[in-house]
Amino acid sequence: MNRRNFLGLATGGVFAAIAGTPSILRANSEAGEQAMTTETSYALTRPAYIDQSHLVVTDLGLVSGFYQSMLGLKVIEKTASGEVLGVGDLPLLTLTTAKNATIAPRNAAGLFHTAFLMPDRTELARWLRHAAHNNVALDGASDHLVSEAIYLSDPEGNGIEIYADRPHEQWKFHEDGMVEMATLRLDLQALYNSAPDERWDGMAPGTAIGHLHLQVGDIPQADTFYRDVLGLKLMARYPGASFFASGGYHHHLGANIWNSRGAIARTGNMTGLSDYKIRFNDKATLDEAVSKLDGLEIKSEKRDGGLFLRDPWGIGLTLSI
Repeated sequence: MNRRNFLGLATGGVFAAIAGTPSILRANSEAGEQAMTTETSYALTRPAYIDQSHLVVTDLGLVSGFYQSMLGLKVIEKTASGEVLGVGDLPLLTLTTAKNATIAPRNAAGLFHTAFLMPDRTELARWLRHAAHNNVALDGASDHLVSEAIYLSDPEGNGIEIYADRPHEQWKFHEDGMVEMATLRLDLQALYNSAPDERWDGMAPGTAIGHLHLQVGDIPQADTFYRDVLGLKLMARYPGASFFASGGYHHHLGANIWNSRGAIARTGNMTGLSDYKIRFNDKATLDEAVSKLDGLEIKSEKRDGGLFLRDPWGIGLTLSI
């Protein structure tokens, strides 16, 4: 795709969303370990937020290379089966592979997209400028009122959202506490034109996984698990989709049946989203979620400093402080 066609792509993309991550340190590549802090995103200051995501892939080198070159993530750690990518010293995305990995069908439960939250609109524009100069193919772009979002896919079809929130004080809430969101055309040319004319050196400090959007088999069942069991608030509905959050964010998790109505639990060796982490800023909120899990006798185990369990579709999640 040439740059002209790229910048002409400004469609009302699929309705989406979910939340953040804390302020981080970014090393100065020219001056050793000097670092600077950035303001913590609103999404990450809530009682709970999305911390990390784990994808299973078939071609580790290809997929990792894409996230490094096109999204600007850095390899933080290498393991026997994969790599951990992130910004500065903050891990965001784990990629692993295995000989018995099987490609998940498009209608399987799992990932709709991983949403990377930029610290501000300028960083979103800077990424768009980088993408345009490297002929990155987009799937769509939308103005959701609470945020501006750009959509694409990695080489194995895992959905990606790159977005920036509008200031929280500009969001509109209904009397029932739900937030007003929409899917409007995003003017990519105007966003591109606002970017500083300077070298792009990867994701900026403060970049995080703002939210995860999941493919599930049934919306009422998703509401029961994410709202009634985990204690997230239902922030918005859309035909075939629910959006959940903690502490008044527009959403930290989304769940839809657009491709996956009636999907059953994932098998252990499927490609795509294996598991993710929800981190809690508030211990009381975590304790309440754990208490509900125990009361409902939902199977869980202590793992990686937190409590690991699976949702009704076999997607793993770890709850931790």
